[in-house]
Formats: sequence, structure tokens, C-alpha cells
Amino acid sequence: MPNNKCKNRGNKNKEVTMTPSNEKDTPIQDYEDDDIEEMQEADLKKLIRTLRSSQKQILELHKALMDKIENLSRENEILRRNQNETKQLVQQETVIVTEVKNSIDQMKNTIESLTNRMGEAEERISDLEEREQERIQSDQRKEEEIRNLKHIVRNLQDTIKKTNIRVLGVPEGMEREKGLEGLFSEILAENFPGLEKDREILVQEAHRTPNKHDQKRSSPRHVVIKLSTVKHKEKILKCAREKRQITFRGSPIRLTADFSSETLQARREWRDIAQVLRENNCQPRILYPAKLSFVNEGEIKTFHNKQKLKEFVATRPALQQMLKDVLHTETQKHGHQYERR
Repeated sequence: MPNNKCKNRGNKNKEVTMTPSNEKDTPIQDYEDDDIEEMQEADLKKLIRTLRSSQKQILELHKALMDKIENLSRENEILRRNQNETKQLVQQETVIVTEVKNSIDQMKNTIESLTNRMGEAEERISDLEEREQERIQSDQRKEEEIRNLKHIVRNLQDTIKKTNIRVLGVPEGMEREKGLEGLFSEILAENFPGLEKDREILVQEAHRTPNKHDQKRSSPRHVVIKLSTVKHKEKILKCAREKRQITFRGSPIRLTADFSSETLQARREWRDIAQVLRENNCQPRILYPAKLSFVNEGEIKTFHNKQKLKEFVATRPALQQMLKDVLHTETQKHGHQYERR
């Protein structure tokens, strides 16, 4: 019976190849049909077991191969997906790079445009600065011309007023009887009897200033007396300084030189300094038109303005100590005036 089963399974000339089993290392043998017929039942069972084992191994190999194929397929799919994603990323990066390049080009164009505008703006600013500088220089020249003109006008006014004497404190209306010339003669007679007899002292003109009387003004207007020569004016003022107290009909009055308002202000600015110098026996004098003169270390020094005085004082420690307070006060005054401007 076993022989019949083996005969029904295949052709006589067919060869069967066996693979080793996992359980036993049985060598592969080729069996012919005649050999199979001659095999005993035990050998046949052994052959069947070997075939089954080989079938099992084949199935396992097939399964492993299918798993491998499936894994390779999955890996291939993943790789394909990765390739697609990579392509998409490359495409996206290409788009981004293109956009960045476009943005950079736009920025370059914008920067170039802004650079051109800045260049134009700088040229305009340069032109404006040049015009402003020209305007400043023109204004400075005009200011210098104005100062020069004011100085010329001031000198002209002082020249015109050089022979004038200003009388302060004569009540309004006193000139109705004798006129202003008669009042001046009366003042000379009352205070300087010797001068009143001097026939060379001639009054060329006399008037009150300002021309119109302000009823709200409490003090009387000044009387301006124009003499024929500067020598006579100086002579009268010298006598007034020596006498100190000048009166008119018993009431105190003052005699001063007549100056322009600018020169008068310049002379007033020397007063505080002159007072300190007088207290220290430096014999200060305010010379015509507005110069300060005093004695220092046995020499007579004359200054036309305070800046020259400050420069000189800086080289004389004793004089610097003497005038430090009054010069400091003057500096503060000028600083406040500048701030108000």
C-alpha cells in the first residue's frame, strides 16, 4: 500500500529534491520511483516528514520573502513620498528663493531710489545751508553797518552837543520873565560870580527838552544851553565840580554836559566802577565822550569799553581783587539782559 501511494504521486522519471529539516540535518537525496517502491514503510514515513518539513520551510521562506517584499514596498512608498515631499520642499524653496530674490531686487530698487532722494535732499540742504550762511553773513554785514551808522550818528550828536550844558531842576515857567538865557546868566551869577562877568561866555541858543511838556511828568524838563566854545563849557563844568552844590534862587540844581542818549548810557555804565575806584583813591574820571580814566601804580590808564578794562584787570591782582565784585555784578546784568532778549 505504501508503494501504491508513492506511484500515484508522480511520474516515474520525475526527480524529488529534499532540503534539510530544522530538526535533523538529513542530507538531501534524490529518489526514483523504483527506489520509492522498494522503500520500507519507516523510510517512507521519514520521507513524508522530510517533505512536510521542507514544505513548512518553504512556506516560512515564502512568508519571510513576502514580508521582505512588503517591507521593501513600504520603504519604497516612504522613499517615494519622501522624494515627493523633497520635490515639494525644493519647489517651495525655489519659490521662496525667487520671492527673496524679487524682494532683494525691490529693496535694491527702493534703496537706490532712497539714495537718489537723499542725494537730492543733501544737495537741497547744502543749497539751503549756503543760502543761510549768505543770509547770516549779510545780516552780520547789515548789523555791522547799523552799528557803524549808529556810531556815526552818535558821534554827530555828541559833536553837535559838544558845547552844550544841560541844567537839571529849573522849575517850569521860570523862564517867562527873563528867558532861558537870562536864567542861565542868573545861575552863573549866583554860583560863579567871576564867570558871570566873563564877556567871552556867550549863549548861542537855549531850549527845554523835550519840546512838549508832559503834565504827568513830576520833574521839570531839562534846560539845554548851547555855548560858543567847548572851552567855556568845560570851564563852567569844572567850577561846578569844584563847588559841588549848585543852586538857583536857593533851590538845588545840577549842571552836566549834554550827550546823546547812547553816550549818556555808556557813561552811566562806568558809575559803579568809578565809585569803587574813588573809594580806593584811584582818582577816576569819565572822559568825553564815555571813557574811563584812573590812576594805577602811578600811571594814568584810559579805557574805551569794559572788555578792555577786564583784560587789563586780569593782569593786575590787586586791581582784580578791588573790582571783582562790581565786575561780577556787571557780568550778571549782561547775562540777564541777554536772557530777556
